[in-house]
Amino acid sequence: MKQEMIIVLDFGGQYNQLIARRVRECHVYCEVHPYTLELDKIREMEPKGIIFTGGPNSVYLEESPHIDPDIFNMNIPILGICYGSQLIAYTLGGQVATAPVSEYGKTQVSVDQSSILFNNVEATTDCWMSHTDYIAKAPEGFCVTAHTPVCPVAAMECPERKLYATQFHPEVMHTVEGIKMLRGFIYDVCGCQGNWKMDSFASQAIQSLREKIGTGKVLCALSGGVDSSVAAVLLSKAVGKQLTCVFVDHGLLRKNEGDEVEAVFGPNGPYELNFIRVNAQDRFYAKLARVEEPEEKRKIIGAEFIHVFEEEAKKIGAVDFLVQGTIYPDVIESGLGKSAVIKSHHNVGGLPDCVEFKEIVEPLRLLFKDEVRKVGLELGIPEHLVFRQPFPGPGLGIRIVGEVTAEKVRIVQEADFIYRDEIGKAGIDMELGQYFAALTNMRSVGVMGDFRTYDYAVVLRSVETSDFMTAEAAQIPWEVLQRVMNRIVNEVKGVNRVFYDLTSKPPGTIEFE
Repeated sequence: MKQEMIIVLDFGGQYNQLIARRVRECHVYCEVHPYTLELDKIREMEPKGIIFTGGPNSVYLEESPHIDPDIFNMNIPILGICYGSQLIAYTLGGQVATAPVSEYGKTQVSVDQSSILFNNVEATTDCWMSHTDYIAKAPEGFCVTAHTPVCPVAAMECPERKLYATQFHPEVMHTVEGIKMLRGFIYDVCGCQGNWKMDSFASQAIQSLREKIGTGKVLCALSGGVDSSVAAVLLSKAVGKQLTCVFVDHGLLRKNEGDEVEAVFGPNGPYELNFIRVNAQDRFYAKLARVEEPEEKRKIIGAEFIHVFEEEAKKIGAVDFLVQGTIYPDVIESGLGKSAVIKSHHNVGGLPDCVEFKEIVEPLRLLFKDEVRKVGLELGIPEHLVFRQPFPGPGLGIRIVGEVTAEKVRIVQEADFIYRDEIGKAGIDMELGQYFAALTNMRSVGVMGDFRTYDYAVVLRSVETSDFMTAEAAQIPWEVLQRVMNRIVNEVKGVNRVFYDLTSKPPGTIEFE
């Protein structure tokens, strides 16, 4: 049986991969492609439906992304979201203009419950808006199915042509009933059965890697985090001794983490890997000296990673492939296609121009974090590794605001260790999407005993999230925060204040830099 698929056409918004994530939650396979994907290619793929994403442009400007109008004559259901909704309206003869009142954030939307998208939705429901333009007039043949006091066309549809559009974002968690709306499109409009499951990913990925790599030698960037660990085990099962895993201890890891990684993946561990540990702390600290700008730090760390791998590759002989644990959120935030760049990831945007490998292989590139964990469990990786706290490739380099020094690394390592320890003791670690301590570049006056101090402030971060594309600050019990604060101030030399970050994503990011 041919696999059902929904295609997401990317017009440059920041929630594009999240749309794919939500479709997969409905057990339908989904791929993201640039809006320039040729119609003949779309026909060959035989999608059950197409979703147009949001984007930062004004559709009525000539330089903005547009679409071949013939796509509306292919008899494939289409859902337009935000910019995508405006694109449908504009292309088919409606009117799009600058809105008299812009809408940003959670907004109450009144919906027509007779619409196939809204028949299981409350008549008034909270949705996430993010637009400056709006549809002033729906195209001929469309009926308006939702509105707000300042947005006359919050949703519209032409059921006869299987065309649907929402000005708001049903894919984000802030749209309370968004998944119901998406299921209405996926199942009731597109007629999907929901036959895609993650449990087939690992076996398919292993077979694909065997075919791609053949007899080639493989070098895997192993950090010990969830993503690189799953990628390493996939490669181990695919090509065995053709794989060499290089673990670079750049001095920016969590406390004791280097030794823990070696204990799991080294020669005494359970996996059949050629494991090499490179202690390069001093090298990275030297490169980061006097560097404060976050993007520059990311690119320096990413470039130095590659240089280390190149050196190790030369030591072991010719290497054909470099494997990285890049996942979907890395890709979107580094600027997929026309999407705006939020920050470079060392796995994606921080690579130097010249890489001495035949090809970079990223077996997890199409997966979100929770999907990666499911693959890890399927591969038999122990739960304590699979559910390990996410950790960025640049490590503590982006959890230290400003210049990175060995002393600052020590401070944030010890503070983070205390924070994670107390979260675990409180039994709330599995309830949280991510939690960690970071170091600000602020120093302030304090009093300890009879002495004046002038030390750093540590900030604690904890979020609840299912996809890492959006997140809310977690409500950690006050008594837990108090214990963490007392321990950090008393046990970590150089710290006299502890803050808690209440910022959601958006507008913030989960990491600090």
